[in-house]
This record gives sequence, C-alpha cells and structure tokens, in this order.
Amino acid sequence: MTMAGVYLDNNASTRPAPAAVQALCACLAESYANPSSKHALGDAARQRLSAARAQVARLLNAAPAEIVFTSGGTEANHTAVLGALALRPGRNRIVTSAVEHPAQLLLFRHLESHGVRVSYLPVSASGELDLERLAHSVDADTALVSLMWANNETGVRFPIEAAARIAQAHSALFHTDAVQAAGKHPIDLTQVPVDFLSLSGHKLHGPPGTGALFVRKPLKLPALLFGHQERQRRGGTENLPGCVGLGVACALAHAELAHGLGAMTALRDRLEQGVLARVPFARVVGARAPRLPNTSNICFGTLPAEALLHKLESVAVYASSGAACTAGSQLPSHVLLEMGLTRDEALACIRFSLGRDTTAADIEYVLDVLPGIVQRVAQAANTVIASAAKQSLSL
Repeated sequence: MTMAGVYLDNNASTRPAPAAVQALCACLAESYANPSSKHALGDAARQRLSAARAQVARLLNAAPAEIVFTSGGTEANHTAVLGALALRPGRNRIVTSAVEHPAQLLLFRHLESHGVRVSYLPVSASGELDLERLAHSVDADTALVSLMWANNETGVRFPIEAAARIAQAHSALFHTDAVQAAGKHPIDLTQVPVDFLSLSGHKLHGPPGTGALFVRKPLKLPALLFGHQERQRRGGTENLPGCVGLGVACALAHAELAHGLGAMTALRDRLEQGVLARVPFARVVGARAPRLPNTSNICFGTLPAEALLHKLESVAVYASSGAACTAGSQLPSHVLLEMGLTRDEALACIRFSLGRDTTAADIEYVLDVLPGIVQRVAQAANTVIASAAKQSLSL
C-alpha cells in the first residue's frame, strides 16, 4: 500500500511506469526538432520515433511499418472503423457486439443515422460471444467485424482468432479493440488474422494521450486526419515525447508478458476468494469465462456500489463501478445488463482492476476493510427500506 492508498482502477487508467516518464521527459527536453525535418536534429528525432514504433510493433509481433501512432484508443478505433467502410465501398454493414466500449457504440449509432446497418451480437450470462451466431451474422454485405479483445468492465476475453477467421472467410475486414488486452494478454499478429488493432498508452502504464493502430499490410488506410506524417495515414506532427513514452511502456509490457502473468492472476484470485469468503452473498461476474488476469467484477447483491465505493475511498481504496467515461451517470452498465443482471444487481457491481504496482499487501488490506464497509452499507440500506415500509403503512 502506497501513501496514496490502494489503487484498483487500472482498467480506467494506469500509473505511468517511471521508465516511460523518464523517457518522455528526456525526449521533451532533448528532441524538440520536427521528425519530418531533413537536418541532423530532425534525423535524431525521426530515429527516436522509429525506435518507439518498433517497440510497439514488438509487443504485437507486427512489423513497425504496420503501426500508426494516434492520440489514444478512441482515435485508433474510429480510424479503423471509418477506414474499413471506405475500403469496402460496396458493403454497408458492420457486425459488432452489444458490450463494446461506449465510445465505439456511440460511433456505431452515429453511422446508423447515416444509413450504415449495424448488427449487435448478444453475449451469454458469462459475457462470452457465440461464434456460431457470429458466423450466421456475417454476410456478403458486411464491410467490417469489430470486436473488443477483452471487456473493460468484466475482463472477459472474446475468441478473437476464431472470430477474425470467420470475417476473413466472407472477405470482411476485421478490427479488434485491444485497449484492455494489450500488455495483459499475449498478442501475436502473425497468428491472429486481424486487419486492424487498437491500443492505448494509458491502459498499459504509458502516457495518456497516446495510442496506436495496427494496420495489416498491404491495406491502404484512408486518413481521418490528412497530412504527410505516418505514411499519410495520420496527419499532424507526431507527439514524439508521447510516442517515446508509449514505446517504453510497450517494451516493459512485452518483458512482463515474457515472464508470464501468474503473479497478477494469483492476486486477483486471492481477492475474489477472500471477498466470497467474507461476503457470502457476493458473486464474481463472468467468473467461468476466459478473463484478463487483472480484472474482477464483483456483484454485492443489491447494495449500491456508489455507497460502497464512497466508503472504500474513505479508507484509501480506489475502484470503480464501470467504464470511467460513464462514471457518475447513475445508469446501470450496459455490459452487465446484456449479461442478464437486473438493474439493481448491475448497480451493485464493483470493478477491481489490478496493475503492475498492485501487491499482496494491497489485496490483504482490501480484504480487511471491505467486510465492515459492506456491513455498514447493508445496515444503512435496511434502515432506508424499513423507514420506507413504515411510511407506506402509515399512508
């Protein structure tokens, strides 16, 4: 446990690795020249950019020329989707899932308002995708299949390799939002036939405002932002310090994956087993599905998650009740509703997402403080219910 407390909201954002911060700051101070300039300082900046591109590519086992730097995951995702539609002008359909990130769903709704047909595949009670249903959904009019590699709220992983091969069989392009999976799950793009893959720096201990899009050769990605940079695939002078920081973060993630993620999985399992032992009515959402090693979404009956989170924060434990971009909306998670949870159950779920800095002591601290917090929130909820019942009887 650090002085700042126990941070278990790493699926929302991670603490940048010290080495990534150091590399970013050094680049900001030393490489102020434009990477497109033809003088010596520009050459030096360009070399740093190339080195960062190679580090990102290595994490994915891709070619450096297939990596396009972006401002983050959302830009990478939207560039892929819009680019795919442009690359398949005779097709007017997208197949996706009903549990994609809100930023993706908003784009799909926008495209629907402009005549694009979008099919939203349901998931099972465990959050898994039905490949047979996917196979029946992709047809000759499908331009793109776009699926997240791992869900940001539950950590449930989709069978991306099999899904990509289904799209490939119908000559549809395939995009995967790997913002949560990159750095937490091995990705080898020589084995998985995706056409586009998106990642984000701040989800893998890199700097915020950075991201990358993998574009498989020989696809010619239409630009969303026009300019000569990034092989004319993404205009605007590159954020060189951010790209360098992202490259270092990807290199660190690659090294960590090489050693396996058994330690993180063990910490997550300890958290889940400890919570279930101490709070008998709690349950882990998507427990039986293949999941990321760092993500645990736990439903606390019908106790309001916001009340639990507020009390956890008072003892310096930081988690969340869903996607950070929808936090505070007081609406139940669309992901959890799609998995069959009731509205009250969905509003009683807390996502604990571990990071590279999470320790065994952090988990034990959470297990020490959580039962008392659950008890106090339950007592408060019972008091409110009893008061409401008494009031209704008096009417």
